[in-house]
Amino acid sequence: MYGNAYIDPDAKQEQFEDDPVKLAEFEARIAAGEKIEPKDWMPTEYRKQLVRMIEQHAHSEIIGALPEGTWITRAPGFRRKLALMAKVQDEIGHAQLLYSAAETLGKSREDMINDLISGKSKYSNVFNYPAFTWGDTAVIAWLIDAGAIVNQVANSKGSYGPYCRALERICAEESFHLKYGHDNVVYLATGTKIQRQLVQEALTRWWGPIMHFFGPPDKMSVHTEKLMRWKVKMATNDDMRQQFLNMYVPKIWDLGLVLPDPNLRKNEATGLWEYSEPDWDEFKRVINGDGPLNKERLAVRKMAEERGAWVREALKRKDAQYVQPLA
Repeated sequence: MYGNAYIDPDAKQEQFEDDPVKLAEFEARIAAGEKIEPKDWMPTEYRKQLVRMIEQHAHSEIIGALPEGTWITRAPGFRRKLALMAKVQDEIGHAQLLYSAAETLGKSREDMINDLISGKSKYSNVFNYPAFTWGDTAVIAWLIDAGAIVNQVANSKGSYGPYCRALERICAEESFHLKYGHDNVVYLATGTKIQRQLVQEALTRWWGPIMHFFGPPDKMSVHTEKLMRWKVKMATNDDMRQQFLNMYVPKIWDLGLVLPDPNLRKNEATGLWEYSEPDWDEFKRVINGDGPLNKERLAVRKMAEERGAWVREALKRKDAQYVQPLA
């Protein structure tokens, strides 16, 4: 087993039904800014959407460690090897926090991992793209983590207590990852001609996946209104994308780097960024398993799961010896 999910043996079936009176009380609590805890009544759809979102976030942390993890042994210099190793270790730790938060909603970690390996559960599309060079790892650490912080800071103010508390800790660590990535990009962008070309090419490769990162436009979402009302999501996909562009495009341009979108500009009248619409067909293909490295990413995860089976079995046996009846 992977951990203890919250399962109340005395729970009545009504806990999982959408009783209109309980629903009204539930929504009043959320409107008042209260946190929902695992033993509280919650609508079936609320529980379902939280499991989906937290589980996918956990999977993204696990799979997200792979593009950078392959560069630990090839990082330029001992100091950067240590820094990258610490970052990758943090990402795996974030996944453990998130799996624990999702378990409080009744789904076991074993089921979550199995659903990941089988392809039933999704994870962020950006991690199915290859990190060809050290420049790629720099762009990932800065801009992908920047996008993650925009998303996670917003959702840390949401309604489900265990997820919010996990996000508060994760965001604190992600801020260090952001500084690490920014330092790497600045070093390359202000270095030799070859170093500058390295990071520019990486930025060009990753801009499409970065624009996909926040998900499809709000007009394509059927759940946004309800999830916002229940504070499962605290900002829409479009709002988060605009916030990211507002914060990071000027920083990118300050370094003299070029973004591969001739239509990218800020509309001074509206205060919003205008850009070429991302290829949402590509987004859907990658999410659904047809990306550059989908099969490879899941194969690595499956291999790790199989190689770690003996550890889980040993822990189960160790736990069992402490619950044997006294002679």
